Amino acid sequence: MTNAIKVNPEIDASWLEQLKDEFQSDYFKKLKGFLLSEKQNNQVIYPPGKLIFNAFNLCPFDKVKVVILGQDPYHGAGQAHGLCFSVPDKIPAPPSLKNIVKELESDLGQNFSNVGNLEKWAKAGVLLLNSSLTVRAHNAGSHFGQGWEVFTDAVVKRISNEKESVVFLLWGSPAQKKGSIVDSSKHCILKSPHPSPLSAYRGFVGCKHFSKTNDYLISKNLKPINWTLDSVG
Repeated sequence: MTNAIKVNPEIDASWLEQLKDEFQSDYFKKLKGFLLSEKQNNQVIYPPGKLIFNAFNLCPFDKVKVVILGQDPYHGAGQAHGLCFSVPDKIPAPPSLKNIVKELESDLGQNFSNVGNLEKWAKAGVLLLNSSLTVRAHNAGSHFGQGWEVFTDAVVKRISNEKESVVFLLWGSPAQKKGSIVDSSKHCILKSPHPSPLSAYRGFVGCKHFSKTNDYLISKNLKPINWTLDSVG
């Protein structure tokens, strides 16, 4: 079918190996059916099909050092490109992303104004994972409850079970719920309110999660993340 959404083939081989059972599961087959029905009903879905697994393709399993959990993709035209909180070059930063950049600047004492593309983080080992990997245009949360959350739970479980000394940045209550899947005895979990303007000043501002992440990685003899956003690189 020309309008079928190719979900399985578009993911990095290391992740395909880790998640092959998920792709063959009944819930995932139902999820693919749902996405196909959305397409057949002329619904616009973000991000484009080839970018649904962009976070995984830019950050292979063996490279993951940090996980940032978002909710679902941006639902405006041109915003979503498969990385939580990130937008492509030349797309204005949404409010939550602006607050992330402000906290980054405050924490690290550097200026990253007008930068919203977080691909550089992904390539440095930061998995920018949304709970739901797709959304209907202009309809936030529209693909929740269709199976994505089961899939991304499985992603978090694989990281927790198969890796050590990963930092999980859990911003907001939905992300923090996934924290229960993580083995806190061998990973670092940092929690704060969501960076949305509605909640950022209840604790996200001043959380210093970027420097705390690097302090932890260094303590485990791991290379810290280069958080600078001067270029995609």
